[in-house]
Amino acid sequence: MNTWFNDKLLPAVMKFVNTRPLQAIKDGMLYPIPFIVIGAIFLILGNFPWAPVANFMTHTGLAAVCNQAYNGSMAIMAVFAVFGIAYSWVRNEGYEGVPAGLLAIVVDIILQPDTIKTVTSVVDSTKTSTSWMVSNVIDKQWLGGKGMIVAIIVGLLVGWAYSWFMKKGITIKLPEQVPSNVAASFTALVPGAVIVTAAAIVYAIFNLGFGTTFVEWIYKVIQTPLQHATDGPVGVIIVSFIPVFLWFFGIHGATIVGGIMTALLLANSADNNALYRAGELSLDHGAHIVTQSFMDQYITVTGSGITIGLVIFMLVRAKSVQMKTIGKLEIVPALFNINEPVLFGLPIVLNPLLAIPFILTPVLSGFLTYFAILFKIIPPFNGVYVPWTTPPIISGLMVGGWQGALWQLLMLAMTVVVYWPFAKKYDQILSAQEQASSTDNASA
Repeated sequence: MNTWFNDKLLPAVMKFVNTRPLQAIKDGMLYPIPFIVIGAIFLILGNFPWAPVANFMTHTGLAAVCNQAYNGSMAIMAVFAVFGIAYSWVRNEGYEGVPAGLLAIVVDIILQPDTIKTVTSVVDSTKTSTSWMVSNVIDKQWLGGKGMIVAIIVGLLVGWAYSWFMKKGITIKLPEQVPSNVAASFTALVPGAVIVTAAAIVYAIFNLGFGTTFVEWIYKVIQTPLQHATDGPVGVIIVSFIPVFLWFFGIHGATIVGGIMTALLLANSADNNALYRAGELSLDHGAHIVTQSFMDQYITVTGSGITIGLVIFMLVRAKSVQMKTIGKLEIVPALFNINEPVLFGLPIVLNPLLAIPFILTPVLSGFLTYFAILFKIIPPFNGVYVPWTTPPIISGLMVGGWQGALWQLLMLAMTVVVYWPFAKKYDQILSAQEQASSTDNASA
C-alpha cells in the first residue's frame, strides 16, 4: 500500500496541491485570518452571551462601537481574500503583487450591485417596517461571507491575467531614472485598464441582459449549492477523513483540505454569525452545521486525529520509555492543538496500528457532532472565528456556549476510549523492543 501511495497517488496529489491556482488560494486565504480574529473578538464583546454584560454594553453604547469594529474587519473578509489571492498569484510568478491585489478589489466591486433593492427594519419583536430602495452604495453583504466564491474567482482571474501581461511585456516602461514606486504604478496601467474594462463588460452583460449582477448569479448558482453540499455528510467526510488519511502518509492534510474548504466553511460561519447577531441561530432559520468551527474545534482540536486520548494514555499508563517520554513532551503542545511530536516522534505516520484510531477518532467526532446539532442536542455554532491554537473547552465555549464546551469535553473523553486499546498494544510492542535492546546491550 505504501508503495502504491508513493508511486501512484502521492505524485498526483502533490501535483494538484502545487498548481498555481491552489497555491494562490491557500496563500491568499491566510491574509483575512488576522482581521477575522480581531473582528471575532469585537463581535463577542458587542454580542456578549451573558445578559448582564450584554445589557451594560448596549446601554453604554459600547456594543455599537464593538459592532462597528467588527463591520470593518471580519464582516469584509472577502475584500482581504480577493486581494490576497491575486497578490499571492502574481508574487509567486515573481512580480510585484500589490497592484494586482488592489486591481482585484476594484474588479470585485465592479461586479457587485450598486443598489440595495430591499432594506427591512425591525419595528418591534413582531413587526417590521416597509422596505425601500437605496442607490449608489456598496452592499456590504457581498464583501463578507456571501462574496467568498466570487472573491476566489476574481482573485484567480486577475492574478492570472495580470501575470500574463507581465510575462508578455505589455506594460508601460519608464526610464531607469524614474523612482521605482512611480514606475510600478505605470506598469500596472495597461493591464489594469484592460482588466477593468473586461469587468465592466461582464457587469453590463449580467445587468442589462439578465437583470442581475455577476456576484448575485455566482452566489445563487455556485456558492449556495456548494455551501449546502459541504453542510452534510459529504462535508463531514471531507473535513474529518481526508486530512488524517493524508497525514498517515506524512502529508499535512489539514493544510491541503483547509486550502480548498476554508472559503466555504467561512461562508457557512458568516451565515451562522448573521443569524446569531439577529437572535435567530437555529436550523429552522437556515443555520449551517458544518462550519469553520466544526472543523477547528471538533475535528482537529488537540491536533489532527484528536490525539489527546493517545497522549493521556502515554502519560498515565504507558510503560515504554519512548511513549512516556513523548507523552511528557506532547501534553503542553496538545493543549494548543499542536501534535507533530506525536505524529513524527511516536510515530503515527506510516504506523498501521495507530492509523486505525487516528483515522477513526475525527470521523466519529465529526458525525457525532453533526447529529448532535441535527437533532438539536447542541445548538449550531455561532460563526465566531476562534484561532486554531485556542485551548479546548475554551474554544468550545466561544463557538457554542456551555453546550459547545460540554460537547467538546465529551468528544475529548471519547478519544481516550478509542485510542486506549491500540495505544496499549503499541506500548507492549515498544516495551518488548526496549527490553530486547537492553538485553542485547548487556550481552555485548
